[in-house]
Amino acid sequence: MGDKEKNKGESKFNGKGKISKEFYEKEIGKLHIELVKLQEWIKHNGLKVVILFEGRDAAGKGGVINSITECLNPRICSIVALGVPTEREKTQWYFQRYVDHLPAAGEMKLFDRSWYNRAGVERVMGFCSDEDYQDFLRTAPEFEKMLQRSGIILLKYWFSVNPDEEEKRFQARIDDPTKRWKLSPMDLKSRDLWEEYSKAKDVMFSFTDTKQSPWYVVNADDKKRARLNCISHLLSIIKYEDLTPKPFKLEPRKPARGYVRPPITEQTFVPEMY
Repeated sequence: MGDKEKNKGESKFNGKGKISKEFYEKEIGKLHIELVKLQEWIKHNGLKVVILFEGRDAAGKGGVINSITECLNPRICSIVALGVPTEREKTQWYFQRYVDHLPAAGEMKLFDRSWYNRAGVERVMGFCSDEDYQDFLRTAPEFEKMLQRSGIILLKYWFSVNPDEEEKRFQARIDDPTKRWKLSPMDLKSRDLWEEYSKAKDVMFSFTDTKQSPWYVVNADDKKRARLNCISHLLSIIKYEDLTPKPFKLEPRKPARGYVRPPITEQTFVPEMY
């Protein structure tokens, strides 16, 4: 390998062995262009896409979701992040409140956590009965088959992060006042239940990692690498063609026809602090 090729390969990583900022910005820019192409394909063909993002706390699910939606039309690609179920929702069929957020034709829904709450936090924290938990494990694969038979494209991503890296991210959130809200009491309690969550994840996979609806595991120890890998995988799974509108030339503005703008003093402007 020549020095030029060697240096090119090394530039992908920083001194800590993680994806460098420069390489990441270049690659994510390329992927954003492809995501726009996918968006136009979904809209044109009336596809219905559901993508689930699950995994450890601070594993980077939110980061990859935000990266996907950053350049897309929110009317086509939107995030579903449900809170704690209401008392009424607790009496419904378990999947019912998620069904309300499934896509119509030409839409892609990104679930920031999903019905798999029952197999994770609800199981570990004791928020559901053992009977409800066992019923979920049996029912979830059938529910997902129903979605797929209805024409929905379903993808499931699990973000895996090691405990040392998770601890660093927890501390970083504590140190940053703009991110401190991300650490809920439930997140902090999960630190003491690492093994219990691991066991719950293993059981969940044994029932729901099926041939028809597999789990795709994302190594999330390096956030930037996880985003690039997840998005590139998504683009490889859903086949699409380039329907991006072609660039066009703007015609000259039409000349004014007597319009007189009201005095600026009659309007209330935001103070220019910067």
